[in-house]
Amino acid sequence: MLRYTFRQLEYFVAVGETGSIARASERINVSSPSISSAISQLEAEFGIRLFVRQHAQGLSLTQAGRQLLAQAQIVLREAGAMMDIAGDISGSVRGPLSVGCLLTFAQLVLPAVRRGFEEKYPEVRLRQHEMNQVEIFSALRRSEIDLALTYDLDLPADLQFTGLMQLPPIALMGVEHPLADRESVTMEDLSGHPMVLLDLPLSSDYFLSLFDGLDGKPVITERTRDMAVMRSMVGNGFGYSIANVRPLSDTSPDGNPVRVLPIAGKVRPLRMGLLTAQDADRSNAVRAFIEFVAGMAREGRLSRIGGTALL
Repeated sequence: MLRYTFRQLEYFVAVGETGSIARASERINVSSPSISSAISQLEAEFGIRLFVRQHAQGLSLTQAGRQLLAQAQIVLREAGAMMDIAGDISGSVRGPLSVGCLLTFAQLVLPAVRRGFEEKYPEVRLRQHEMNQVEIFSALRRSEIDLALTYDLDLPADLQFTGLMQLPPIALMGVEHPLADRESVTMEDLSGHPMVLLDLPLSSDYFLSLFDGLDGKPVITERTRDMAVMRSMVGNGFGYSIANVRPLSDTSPDGNPVRVLPIAGKVRPLRMGLLTAQDADRSNAVRAFIEFVAGMAREGRLSRIGGTALL
């Protein structure tokens, strides 16, 4: 007779994948004591230690824990598949849904999308994952996420993209920058000035491609993988930067004013949209999420991130 629950397995998997009860608590929105209790109950039921508790480094899986983690992941996926089948038969929208989002705009888009979707479909258990573009591709191929909100940036042929809105590149600079008093700038204008490059996989290639065909080349003086750090460096006069997401505030995270200027001329915009595996079976929850986000785009409710044209 089973003496453990799917909920306990879910908590175990969350801790095993994050390596920390605190991070697992944030990921699945469950209190740390509840997760600790579930782990202890599983260890008592199985008669083995699942984790080695290291005070400074958090939790490390034991050899037995690694084996059971792999099996627990399979059990939860199969349980989710049963929910999907039941939902398809009944026509209901329920069960687990794992959504990835490109980390450069996740803070502006994902919370509002998730709140609206969960209010409309309260029986869906949604998990969110902030990732760079390469991580999104890998997670979709390994079925670790069901779909992702991202850009049409170097998309491989085995993944399917549905465009939602168009985001042209914009220039960000401090108010003391020599170009800050202009209404717009061109790539030629920017090419001779120090640049703070948002150096994420594939994203940096796109930003640098905007200089192709120019006599001048970008003068990269600083690099960062964090959007907030980039804005603060810009606000502190380290150089200009380029992004496709307009900040909601004209102030950097550390309180300095930042100018945002459109880039004139022929510059390739990015499209934001939904990315899925090409031949993946889509549950009712996945289909409902796609329809929900597409509806938000049509109604202009995604325009807060600076898009100028809905697709």
